[in-house]
Amino acid sequence: MPENSPLSDAAALARRVEIVAVPHDDPRAALLRDALDEELNVRYLSAEPESPAVSAARADALRVHSDQLVATLLAVTDDGHAVGHVILRRLGAEWELKRLIVAVEARGTGAGRRLVQAVIDSARADGATRIILQTGPAQPESVALYRSFGFTPIAVYEPYVATMPDSLCFALAL
Repeated sequence: MPENSPLSDAAALARRVEIVAVPHDDPRAALLRDALDEELNVRYLSAEPESPAVSAARADALRVHSDQLVATLLAVTDDGHAVGHVILRRLGAEWELKRLIVAVEARGTGAGRRLVQAVIDSARADGATRIILQTGPAQPESVALYRSFGFTPIAVYEPYVATMPDSLCFALAL
């Protein structure tokens, strides 16, 4: 394989990535969450305008409150560049994987797999018996990743029932 092929670049990046816990307000984490919001807005763009009340209710359902936050994890290269992000939160009695994103330049490097595994390890270490997550039909890469870890479909759960009834939700027994 040529030294500068995309595959060799991805392999080199994969070797340089470490998963680290950061404060939720870490600027690198905030930038990746903004990038996720932009990408999801494009993927789920609707021709029909949405009422401000529905938009506000959806934003509230997606918000991670500080008392729910267990961990914010980044996939970081050896030069400090964040290429991936995920959150683990407690949602009532459940543990929820939230806000997983891998930067475009790092997709295919295994950073997403490493972030999901870090969430599983963290939840298991804290005594969780199950992890749940919510995604959507416009995110087939995410669905494939979660299924590869053994996540199985479950019914749409709160707080997504009213504002995102077409969500795809999954659970993983630990």
